[in-house]
Amino acid sequence: MVFSSVSFLFFFLPLVLACYFAVPFKYKNTILLIFSLLFYAWGEPRYIVLMMLSILMNYGFGIWIDQAENQKKKRSAILTAAIAANIGLLGFFKYANFFVDVVNQALQTNIQLTPVPLPLGISFYTFHALSYLIDVYRKTEKAQRNLFNLSLYITFFPQLVAGPIIRYNSVAEQLARRVFSSIQFAEGIKRFILGLSKKVLLANPLGFVADTVFATPSVDLSTGGAWVGIIAYTLQIYYDFSGYSDMAIGLGKMFGFEFAENFNYPYISKSVSEFWRRWHISLGSWFRDYVYIPLGGSKVATWKIYRNLLIVWALTGFWHGASWTFIAWGSYYGILIALEKAGLEKILHRIYPLNHVVVLLLVMIGWVFFRADNFGYAADFISTMFHSRGNELFDSQALALLSMNWIQFAIAILVAAPIFPKLQTWQFGKSITNVQTVFALLFHCFLFAEVILYLINSTYNPFLYFRF
Repeated sequence: MVFSSVSFLFFFLPLVLACYFAVPFKYKNTILLIFSLLFYAWGEPRYIVLMMLSILMNYGFGIWIDQAENQKKKRSAILTAAIAANIGLLGFFKYANFFVDVVNQALQTNIQLTPVPLPLGISFYTFHALSYLIDVYRKTEKAQRNLFNLSLYITFFPQLVAGPIIRYNSVAEQLARRVFSSIQFAEGIKRFILGLSKKVLLANPLGFVADTVFATPSVDLSTGGAWVGIIAYTLQIYYDFSGYSDMAIGLGKMFGFEFAENFNYPYISKSVSEFWRRWHISLGSWFRDYVYIPLGGSKVATWKIYRNLLIVWALTGFWHGASWTFIAWGSYYGILIALEKAGLEKILHRIYPLNHVVVLLLVMIGWVFFRADNFGYAADFISTMFHSRGNELFDSQALALLSMNWIQFAIAILVAAPIFPKLQTWQFGKSITNVQTVFALLFHCFLFAEVILYLINSTYNPFLYFRF
């Protein structure tokens, strides 16, 4: 079940809201936990037991670490075992087939392994569990004795499948007590509708364009077609993922939770480093605090800083998927950010406003590796983008895709800049505050109606981050 499905919008969400607000506060977390498990079981009934075992395992590890309060070596040993257990589960279900293929290719063996289906959201809920355990180890939080509350933290359906990655120390207090208000609930509805609109009205049609182009053999692609495809994918992945984050944040508000922002208009960045401070913020901060800084961060010898960056970004790529193209994509950003630290960022700032163009170009090249199934196709696609393979400059496919989707392209490019927030905060004066309120209500109702019409009339409704 995805948030942008009719079953979620008209059955699951109304039911959970009705049950949630019908019970006293002491039962609200239980209601959310039950529905979160139902949400997960809807998509992955085979792996609900795996998730419950993961929760029980981490519940036990957390208390064990907490009880060894004054025994540093024992705490470290327990944390190491806990990390190994969590990474072991993630590694088996997400990377086992990849490693078997690597061994077969390297040693010319023929080891056979039955393909292991990827449990829904395992990358995200594993990082949630690790965040909890490390926070307990660092004594920034006490171990959670209430199994239901810890279970809710790990399984809470708004952020279960695709984040944002919620740090335990940011919601521990909210799990125990939170304040509900009609204003917060209304803000949650508005935020959810905006995210839903980004996903359905922009990401979906642009995704169809990208899929069409990337399904075309590289020899048949025109240079213009390649650019249409990668621009469409660049916009699709942003609106798909940021739209889902908006919906998660909006749902959180409806239930009284406040989640941190996960995107901040990344495509206006003036450097690659800035781009990653604005894109998937929760993932970047997770790797910074739990991997980069423990490795020494920037407070070590210069060569070690570059080593730390390359390690973190290779892991970031590998976290996204069990493929050499993902590792290459992550390493690509590690190299770029290392080069910026070595002086490239200063050069980029000197060529303002061309630095925006340069960064967008570098990001789009990166997205080719992220989207392509193999290095060969990625290399051919990039060569076609820069017309180095002698392909046709523009063809009928590119013209047809542009003519059918130019409105979505135009709106997507416009909304990728922080124009909407400025319109929202535009002050007209107290005399027409009610007009602003009515306009906002009509605008969000219009967006929701458009979304429903699209969902009724279209069967194309993918979600990119489900496979991560």
